[in-house]
Amino acid sequence: MTQSAHAYAYLRPSAVLDGADGRCLDLATSGGATPLGAAANPRFFAGFLADPGPAAAALLAVADVAAARYYQPQLRASLDPVVTANGDRLRFESFSGCCGVYARLDVLQAGLDGDEIGHGTTNVDVNNPLREALTRIGPADPLHLAVGPDALEVTTFDGPLVEKKVPLPERWLRGFAETQVVAAGFELRAELPAAEAVRFLRSLPRAGRGGRAGVGWVVPAGKSLRPTTRPVPGAVCLPGPERLVALQRVLRHALALRVYGPVAAGEPTASAWEAVLPGMRLTLTLSPDASRGFSGEGGVLDSLATAAAERDAELIAVLLAWEPRIEVGDLAAQSGLSPERVRAALTRLGTAGQIGYDAAEAAYFHRQLPYDAGRAETANPRLRAARALVAAGAVRLEEGGATAVVTVDDHIQRVRTDASGRLSCTCLWWGKYRGGRGPCKHALAVGMVRDAAAGAASAVGAGETVGAGETVGTVVATGAAETKGAGA
Repeated sequence: MTQSAHAYAYLRPSAVLDGADGRCLDLATSGGATPLGAAANPRFFAGFLADPGPAAAALLAVADVAAARYYQPQLRASLDPVVTANGDRLRFESFSGCCGVYARLDVLQAGLDGDEIGHGTTNVDVNNPLREALTRIGPADPLHLAVGPDALEVTTFDGPLVEKKVPLPERWLRGFAETQVVAAGFELRAELPAAEAVRFLRSLPRAGRGGRAGVGWVVPAGKSLRPTTRPVPGAVCLPGPERLVALQRVLRHALALRVYGPVAAGEPTASAWEAVLPGMRLTLTLSPDASRGFSGEGGVLDSLATAAAERDAELIAVLLAWEPRIEVGDLAAQSGLSPERVRAALTRLGTAGQIGYDAAEAAYFHRQLPYDAGRAETANPRLRAARALVAAGAVRLEEGGATAVVTVDDHIQRVRTDASGRLSCTCLWWGKYRGGRGPCKHALAVGMVRDAAAGAASAVGAGETVGAGETVGTVVATGAAETKGAGA
């Protein structure tokens, strides 16, 4: 697996400190992005947590996910959670080591009492002494929260930096990109009051033989959820119930449990499970199976493959400002793009870690991770293979455009487009996943050639000269050659 070293540099370890004014949860920050540019140790908030006990438990849950590997458990380095300040809230995010569980804690304005909340994204140090201290915080203990160093402390601090280097797998990066695509297709499917939420979560099966309980389903039944073994109408997929163990941390503080998922769920799908806490929300999003990390879902491939989405993403990126709610309609009005093109641009920006999705508010949000879309693109084998097919001239569009032939060595695959625009292919990948994990390399290659053809036709329609005897097919070939150069 491709991975690179990722270094964290903190001025001091995060800790729960005792002082004259009470206890303080001091979260040290590493390098991050702010509206003024990159900062070594940004400061985002200083004030009080309205409900210290639930907040401490929820932070521990996010850290639990970062340190866990639910599929093929093994010892590994834990990645420090990402924190984003959106001006009216703080978001703490982490991924499990297997990339199959995404955790996010949203500490809303109602959960904070202090100075203004800043804007930006960084990592926060979570160490074992801090974890132990958080377990001892009670609901009635006043607790000050500092995210980032105080300016005076920075100037007088003369101790050694706290540095940690951990392996950062490429699939962890791709997981951030895929979860915002998956969550954007979710709807609220069920909401349980506190007592029913506790009863339901405590009744879930533990891991069975081999460490996994398997894929299950639940059906809303009154104010509760009833388990079922198959996807009956109205059912919500619960893939690997043992992966919800981190929610046990906050059960006694939960006000409700909300469940999100796609409406049509004939096959195993991802789902999100949100514990509603006082002034906060803790959400765990599960991949469709414990053996499937979000990094391989392929939901971003179509947007990565088109030149139009790349250009649109550059425009949309200028309009983002760590907004807690990104309204597609507003961006469309500001940019002059259609809502569909805005969504495609947001998806592409998500591959650089700039976009997340909050199912509770049905809205995107902005963060700024130190990645770029090119890194995600080069790390995806299907996308690389599709570009190679285009460069080799392996794609031929048949008359009418609904069918394309892709020739790979001595094998021929047919890619068909139905009336709704849905692609299908005769290859083994499509036969196995039926589009459930994104397009195959053949469908991606066909999309690239069609995109080039559309761009060429648009250029001709705008008045560019086409030489005598030159056909649109020739222009398509030229577009394919340009694609080769872009992917080289």
